[in-house]
Amino acid sequence: MSKILDDAGLDVIFREARTHNAWQDREVSDVLLQAIYDLARMGPTSLNCCPLRVVFVQSAEAKARLKPALFAGNVEKTMAAPVTAILANDLEFYERLSQLAPHGDFRDKFAGKTTHIAETAARNGSLQGAYFMIAARAVGLDCGPMSGFDAAKVNDEFFADSAHRVNFLCNLGYGDKTGLRDRQPRLAFDEACRIV
Repeated sequence: MSKILDDAGLDVIFREARTHNAWQDREVSDVLLQAIYDLARMGPTSLNCCPLRVVFVQSAEAKARLKPALFAGNVEKTMAAPVTAILANDLEFYERLSQLAPHGDFRDKFAGKTTHIAETAARNGSLQGAYFMIAARAVGLDCGPMSGFDAAKVNDEFFADSAHRVNFLCNLGYGDKTGLRDRQPRLAFDEACRIV
């Protein structure tokens, strides 16, 4: 029988969790960042391909490198966040399939197939990005995910010598609740779902 989270756990990761734009002046430990990844990596991906790669931007020097890539509305909150995670997809994820999916020879299903590679990385990297945010919330951090940045600049600055490409950014830390906006509406079940 599967275990289920109690209401307090569901509140932490979903119902009371919010997108934060203001941050308390509290450090986030490297141990906690590792804990986030160690939880997030356990979520399922197709063929266990695991394309997510993360750069934790924490130092003043690294933040200065990231700042020119941010859209104006994201600069202040990102510079104030204790950590900004750059969540990227490895477009050469298939080179690790012998390690991650040893039950078959899957490398050739991807090698040289750029559209298939890009679609698989985008789908599974986004899944892993969602697991990452749930994991961050589960270990007591708040998240501020965003897509307001120049992807080419981020890739040039942080991934120039690799096949990694940024998917999105996520500020991490202890949110300042005074900076929260009212929660925006969500679609109801009947507006978004069908059972057929």
